[in-house]
Amino acid sequence: MESLLIKGGVPLRGEVRISGAKNAVLPIMAAALLTEDPCVIHRVPKLSDVRFMGQILARLGAEVHFEGDTVRIHARRIKGAGDYELVRKMRGSICVLGPLLARLKKASVSLPGGCVIGARPINLHLKGLEALGAKVTIKGGYVDVAAKRLIGSAMFLGGRAGPTVLGTANVMMAATLAQGVTVIESAACEPEVVDLAAFLNAMGARITGAGSPTVTIAGVRQLHGAEHEVIPDRIEAATYAIAGAATGGEVTLRGARPDHMRAVLDKLSDAGAKIERNDSDLTIRRAGPLKAVDITTLPYAGFPTDVQAQMMALMALTPGISIITERIFESRFMHVSELARLGADIEIEGPSAIVKGGRLLTGAPVMASDLRASAALVIAGLAARGATQVNRVYHIDRGYENIDGKLRRLGARIKRIEAS
Repeated sequence: MESLLIKGGVPLRGEVRISGAKNAVLPIMAAALLTEDPCVIHRVPKLSDVRFMGQILARLGAEVHFEGDTVRIHARRIKGAGDYELVRKMRGSICVLGPLLARLKKASVSLPGGCVIGARPINLHLKGLEALGAKVTIKGGYVDVAAKRLIGSAMFLGGRAGPTVLGTANVMMAATLAQGVTVIESAACEPEVVDLAAFLNAMGARITGAGSPTVTIAGVRQLHGAEHEVIPDRIEAATYAIAGAATGGEVTLRGARPDHMRAVLDKLSDAGAKIERNDSDLTIRRAGPLKAVDITTLPYAGFPTDVQAQMMALMALTPGISIITERIFESRFMHVSELARLGADIEIEGPSAIVKGGRLLTGAPVMASDLRASAALVIAGLAARGATQVNRVYHIDRGYENIDGKLRRLGARIKRIEAS
């Protein structure tokens, strides 16, 4: 099993090109199942999750070809049953459910896996599909959905922690081929949902309101092939921005989308980072000492839960007390104990982490528990004195394309090793 070995204490300096968004490309790849025609998707990141999605689509009968950062998908003939061993590895794979139901009027997909960060039920996905007329059965670890026909409907998809991103995507895809008009209230507003809607509209769908809490889909008889470029990954961009601030360096993000990152950039600015914007490029540097800030994760356009762990690593380095409150996932503080191994002083009180920052971090072996926890440990290791070994690197490969290579180009002393 591979690990990342980091010798910290080097300020990051230079430029990094931001890859396509993982959370956008997975449902967009699944949406190619909605048509018999070929689809071409550009700026596809080289990630294990993307590779798994390609394998899932291939098992469903689609032809999938990767060429550099482009994937070509031709789902001329497909079947409606997903592979358990593949689907269970990745939560994002559940987004094949809506397209299969729309195209074949039936689907059988394993309950999904992914990061262990608390309960992430798919009940809102199923509620939306049932509102379209599907019958849902859960048996033996599989979700079976079937409908003689899908009928547009009005529905509310708000949940305990707010809207569901993948649930909105799943219902939106299914509704493109339903009869009549579907209205999703309390829809997720994330840029990744907007990007999926843009791809579906390029295929001939009729979707309005994406990016707002009310999305309207007028069903069409069929969709055709399309070509699309995926948006930049706002979480990857935020991670490198925070790493630059944490190490006291200066990092330029090439091809980012500042308009997708306002909450993160606002908190970084409050924390004392200097941010310069030039079209799609962002430069982040430390202009002076960092300042503690409080953070609460919220649905978009609030502070993203996927950046909570990285900001906690930064606050652990920052003198003062900061309170980080997690409102999306109840078990997303598993990185706290590993940050403590590096010397961080953090206490958990209910949904909040009390970070007493400013202590010197020193390198140690640490264990990644999930994708974003991995990124937090890498950031802490980059700023720590001595050597840090981040184990279970397969987590970080799910969402960061060539992270060790990109960090080396910024001057980091980091290499991939085979863990003993």
